[in-house]
Amino acid sequence: MQHFDLVIIGSGPGGAAAARKGRALGLSVALVDKATFPRDKLCGGLFTGRSEKALRRIFELPVSKDLFLTSDHVRFSAGSDVLADITGAPPIHLTMRRDLDAMLHAETVASGAIDFPGQGLAQIDETQQSITLKDGTRLAYKVLIGADGVNSAVARHLFGRAFDPQKIGFGLEIETPTTSDRDDAVEVDFGAAEWGYGWSFPKRNSTTVGVGGINIENTDMKANMARYVRLTGSKTDLKYKGQFLPFGDYRKTPGRGSVLLVGDAAGLVDPITGEGIALAMESGAHAAQAAAEAIAANATSSACQRYATHLKPIHRSLDQAKQWRLIMFPKFMRGSFRKAFKRGSSLQIKYLELLAGDADYGDLRGALLRRIPKLLWGAARHNAGQLFKQP
Repeated sequence: MQHFDLVIIGSGPGGAAAARKGRALGLSVALVDKATFPRDKLCGGLFTGRSEKALRRIFELPVSKDLFLTSDHVRFSAGSDVLADITGAPPIHLTMRRDLDAMLHAETVASGAIDFPGQGLAQIDETQQSITLKDGTRLAYKVLIGADGVNSAVARHLFGRAFDPQKIGFGLEIETPTTSDRDDAVEVDFGAAEWGYGWSFPKRNSTTVGVGGINIENTDMKANMARYVRLTGSKTDLKYKGQFLPFGDYRKTPGRGSVLLVGDAAGLVDPITGEGIALAMESGAHAAQAAAEAIAANATSSACQRYATHLKPIHRSLDQAKQWRLIMFPKFMRGSFRKAFKRGSSLQIKYLELLAGDADYGDLRGALLRRIPKLLWGAARHNAGQLFKQP
């Protein structure tokens, strides 16, 4: 048995942030991942201003040109209808998760975390506060952090399943070669999926194209993806990669006792912007901070309660995002919302500030409240018109 203050399952951005913060706080850290790095990860690779701030704060690293493409061009659409085409926007960074995660993992190991690569989790024993890896290695922990993604084995151990299939999202994605007629615009298409969107994100040598939405609202996501691939002029013969998406269905209780969940494993993904990397890094750092506080108090079973307190601002933001989703995505509202978005420069600016990490959903409230009467009136007129058209 090897003993650690902190054992972390999963070494993506959330796990790496937890490990790096833990080491900065003087904790001994074991970092376990079933993969070896570099490894591929389905993700649009949108690295917002909020992500950049977390990278600088937690890892003390800048956004480097060798890992990121930076764009100030953003295009919002609903199918073929362009809602806004904005140049000079706050810079948005785009990266390949294969490269980003490998860099963060290496930084964490360099900080003194003990690496257990290529090791799957076999068992968690909360009574003994230990885990067993598939090769038989046993690690004792004071606090255990599950940063092992949407299909989290740690979440399954705690709650019987990793997520609620009635609330989860699902996404499909391809990595297509960048053609000469494609610009560096970050594209978001609100019409590509039900209760979701499509994305076309330029990278240094390719473009990531995908669609995602609430799973039960999209009976044929492959058809949605095929339409969007054609709309973007992407290669149509590439195999789709699929993944479940938490999409804001976060766990209000992010663990139990001395076992914590971060990032996708805790459902921490913004359902409007798709922001997941920043929330993973932020929650990872919060988990490590809570672990250090619990260990210092000789009360490791209080770690989850302490962690939940640190997470309150993130949970509040996700609650506000889900309220926005009720305005953007229902069929009776979407036409009116898209018209308001197309005509309302303040809404567009606030959305861009949200991506830049310079605003939160509370800041968008004023821009939205001024338009709610028109939104409701437009939706009522549309629905009445549809009613009178019926035989």
